[in-house]
Amino acid sequence: MPELPEVETIRKQLEEKVLNKKILEIIVNNPKVIKEPKREDFIKGLSGVSIKNILRKGKLIILELSNKKSLCIHLKLTGQLIYPGRPELSRISFKLSDGKFLDYRDKRLLGEIRLVDDWHQLKFIKELGPEPFELTVDKFKELIKNKKTKIKVLLMDQSFISGIGNLYAAEALFRAKIHPLRKTDTLSDKEKELLFKEIVATLKEALQYKGSSVDQYVQLSGQPGDYIRYHKVYGRENQPCFICNTPIKRISLGGRGTYFCPKCQK
Repeated sequence: MPELPEVETIRKQLEEKVLNKKILEIIVNNPKVIKEPKREDFIKGLSGVSIKNILRKGKLIILELSNKKSLCIHLKLTGQLIYPGRPELSRISFKLSDGKFLDYRDKRLLGEIRLVDDWHQLKFIKELGPEPFELTVDKFKELIKNKKTKIKVLLMDQSFISGIGNLYAAEALFRAKIHPLRKTDTLSDKEKELLFKEIVATLKEALQYKGSSVDQYVQLSGQPGDYIRYHKVYGRENQPCFICNTPIKRISLGGRGTYFCPKCQK
């Protein structure tokens, strides 16, 4: 599933390409991804409105509109936003005032789109924890202080910190030399400080390279993100660790494949 770097990359590109443009037509080829309202109200609520602001909260993209409503897009595992698009290839396509189309594509129909009056009231939004870039190291240490769970599972918990998923949790833990199965209450202050530093550094680095194209993620242009070339552990099972040459291991943790170096990470 796209994580903070991927979703923020798309948000920035949308801001550059479609901000202040008007939605002239909505083509719904498959309404399954529209979670609210019903199809006809969805089309009516979007027709003729302008895109006034583009935000991201966690892994959610929010287009604030001139009629005070908001179009909320959760790409989940297989969703893609493509501009300029081709309506015949999309699940939903928005014709804009520049004559081009903004497509929502989703092979497996796992994503969710909502047109709402107030995105702040979405249950998903209310349950989100702070984002890494909103925290200081002291605040991070305070948040983690009373937790007693496996550190990798905690980092993927969106109510704890939002925007980090399986991929960047694995990469940050490797860079901090912390084993994914470590219990949070065994981490020293120094380890917590290093982990926070590496979370922020990993996310910033991934943003620089427009995210990681694993699964179905692509940039707004349809091009892949380039950060996959810089992964240290994710997707590298049985390949040598870049530091010690020990083969990278993969285990299942929290229902997800977890990659780590059994020698470097303690």
